[in-house]
Amino acid sequence: MGGKTFMLMAGGTGGHIFPALAVADSLRVRGHHVIWLGSEGAMETRIVPQYDILLETLAIKGVRGNGLKRKLMLPFTLFKTVRSAQRIIKKHRVACVIGFGGFVTFPGGVAAKLCGVPIVIHEQNAVAGLSNRQLSRWAKRVLYAFPKAFEHENGLVGNPVRADIARLPTPAERFADRAGRLKILVMGGSLGADILNQTLPKALALLPEHQRPQMYHQSGRNKLGSLQADYDALGVEAECVEFITDMVSAYRDADLVICRAGALTIAELTAAGVGALLVPYPHAVDDHQTANARFMVRAQAGLLLPQPQLTPEKLAEVLSGLKRGQCLQWAEQARTLALPHSADDVAQAAIDVVG
Repeated sequence: MGGKTFMLMAGGTGGHIFPALAVADSLRVRGHHVIWLGSEGAMETRIVPQYDILLETLAIKGVRGNGLKRKLMLPFTLFKTVRSAQRIIKKHRVACVIGFGGFVTFPGGVAAKLCGVPIVIHEQNAVAGLSNRQLSRWAKRVLYAFPKAFEHENGLVGNPVRADIARLPTPAERFADRAGRLKILVMGGSLGADILNQTLPKALALLPEHQRPQMYHQSGRNKLGSLQADYDALGVEAECVEFITDMVSAYRDADLVICRAGALTIAELTAAGVGALLVPYPHAVDDHQTANARFMVRAQAGLLLPQPQLTPEKLAEVLSGLKRGQCLQWAEQARTLALPHSADDVAQAAIDVVG
């Protein structure tokens, strides 16, 4: 007898998509079938097919902060997309849907409810997104990455991350033979973070040369030339790359990471066991990145520096007082937060719901 078919609903950002891909792998290893419900033209349409997963799409976009015309059309759009999702569920004989967030999750979840198909949701952020908040009322299981994302549920499983990151040696092992200047990894996501690109070169230039850390700085798409030029103009040595293809080595070699506080980033930092100076993206929905960052800071796994306070002078002050021993303490505390079996836990919860 073949396995059941699970429909994963996720899209819009890598923070929703990549955890769902990890769960897809876990389900398929167990002999089950996976299809994916995404939004037309969104990021998932470029990523998911590379993993040999059947992708179905709905014509839907976000509902927050849009014009009056789109809001007036929303009921009609939802009706149409829910009907489309119902047809997809019936066509593939879906046994269970798993929602990870993004615009497509809500109509997919409503369709599942109408079809009598059980719903499982996984929330990646410390503040639950709109789709998952709405669907939590109907879900058979509510799973989440950060404590208290859903106050009255018992579903803390963490965020699924790549197994090779979770398999890194312990911080104590990695730090054992390190000496000399600190090595700092800077990353702002695939598009880069302009504030990090603008501030880091100036901050390093304010430090005496012997105090400057070794920098490995990911610029983001189409920003490598200008970032390297800024470092060069200020006489600061830095290794700059547009993208980091080997994140395992990047985390392994870093004493500290300077980065945003997206859910996937936090999950990777804790899985790897690396401390961080976190600069949350200030315009994230519900300011969820600040809540994500506080999770690490409360555990003494790093520092939170709000973007309005991120000046070259402030950053230089922080870096000048930084010692490797402190970085090791943050790294060890970060590792205590890791939940390395998250993908398997989410997959098993969905399998258990189906019975």
